Amino acid sequence: MSPLLLVLLLVPAALIGVVLAGLWSAGRFLTFPTGRPATALPLGMDSALDHALAPVELRHPGQSGARLVPDPHEALAHRLAMVAGAGRSVDLLYYMWNDDLAGNRLSAEILAAADRGVRVRMLLDDVNVLGRDPAYRALDKHPRIEVRLFNPVRNRDRGLKRGLELLFNLMPLNRRMHGKLMIADGRLMITGGRNIGDEYFGLGGGTGHDYTDLDILMAGAVLRQAEELFDAFWNSGIAQPIRRIAPARGFRLRRYRRRLRRRLAAPGAEARLGRALREMPALPDPSRLHWGDTATFVGDPPHKALDDRRHGWMPEVLLPLLSSAQTELRILTPYFVPGPQGLATLCALAERGVRVQIVTNALMMADNPFVHGAYAWYRRRLLAAGVEIHEVAPRTRPRLMLHAKAFLVDGQHGFVGSFNFDMRSAFLNTETGVILSDAPVVADLAGMIDAATGPDVAYRLALQDGRLCWTRPGEAALFREPHCRWWRRAITGVVGHLPIHRFL
Repeated sequence: MSPLLLVLLLVPAALIGVVLAGLWSAGRFLTFPTGRPATALPLGMDSALDHALAPVELRHPGQSGARLVPDPHEALAHRLAMVAGAGRSVDLLYYMWNDDLAGNRLSAEILAAADRGVRVRMLLDDVNVLGRDPAYRALDKHPRIEVRLFNPVRNRDRGLKRGLELLFNLMPLNRRMHGKLMIADGRLMITGGRNIGDEYFGLGGGTGHDYTDLDILMAGAVLRQAEELFDAFWNSGIAQPIRRIAPARGFRLRRYRRRLRRRLAAPGAEARLGRALREMPALPDPSRLHWGDTATFVGDPPHKALDDRRHGWMPEVLLPLLSSAQTELRILTPYFVPGPQGLATLCALAERGVRVQIVTNALMMADNPFVHGAYAWYRRRLLAAGVEIHEVAPRTRPRLMLHAKAFLVDGQHGFVGSFNFDMRSAFLNTETGVILSDAPVVADLAGMIDAATGPDVAYRLALQDGRLCWTRPGEAALFREPHCRWWRRAITGVVGHLPIHRFL
């Protein structure tokens, strides 16, 4: 056999072998659990949260209390108060936990809780941990804190092996845990659209994208559903202990504590945290919760990250609820890519006389022009069917990008969570949220959507002689994406016609 022919045979064989080995490694790694199983701790009467919530729960047996939290400083204050008031357990599930002022302040509170004996389970999606292992590995050094990473990359160091893993496992690693959930002592939980980072809590200082967002604070029976889902993620083989992935060298808890103290004592840090700390109650006030028996916690199962079996996915719950609208459907979402099925559903609703209202970001506010490009493809079709579209583009500063994810059906049923109305949330990411029909909370949600469509906040889109136009009182109609550079418009125009909507 000639050397050339041998090379021609061996090179493809070697490449196939590498691909198969990578796929085998990923499948083996994802499906075999390596962490010790753990479940939610039973309720008790030994913590500040117990003393505050238990009497209220007794007055509302089998019910759940809820309150929307749109204010960013209050959202951070509640999280800090929940951790400070915990006596047994804090469970955390987050897509993103930044190593910034908000993330450091919450980490310091978590360490203080662990120091007094609270068990902390921190489950983070690896997409935002990769490359920043030291902080999370240091937290994991505490005997009362365990950090696990969802769907992690095994090769933590930059190099050929990590590149090959990312290349050959592109689809498995594209499935992320996008939920946001904090549970303290089984008494209080907060979930919604906020990750842990300065830009979600009004601490961004105007640099980059700061967000207007929405959480929901809850107590009572609904927490048992949230705990069950958290335990399913925690004990799945897709959630790997960081200590099994990141080597121990260089990770020191004592050094991390010093770094936290130094950062939190830095000039200007306390002033930036000022409002959140001033609003931080000793405990979240249970008297401000609205109690009822309609709340349901919903979330994708962890196996959504492994395969395409769609049983138990959130669209199974959300799509029938959306389709049930008789008079009105209002959707608030930062990213909107409905896909063929979503497009057909919304158009059918509008054509039978249901008022369908979509509120999303204008291109000038969008932090991802590629996603906006996919969304832009649907606008003419939706408007032609009678769907109402509003694009958030505040007239005055600070210009905050919409990041809240919610919808309202017939003014009676509401959803608040992490689920964007796009193909990624539907088919790739795992999401969390709450469906409820309690009148005071639904009314608050309606008020939020009203505010997001106000003339100083958003444009309303229309079709004039077949052309898209952006209108609002006091301004001339615009016939192209407002206040955007040409290259952003060009990107969105190209992306909209590419067959990649499912991945955006």
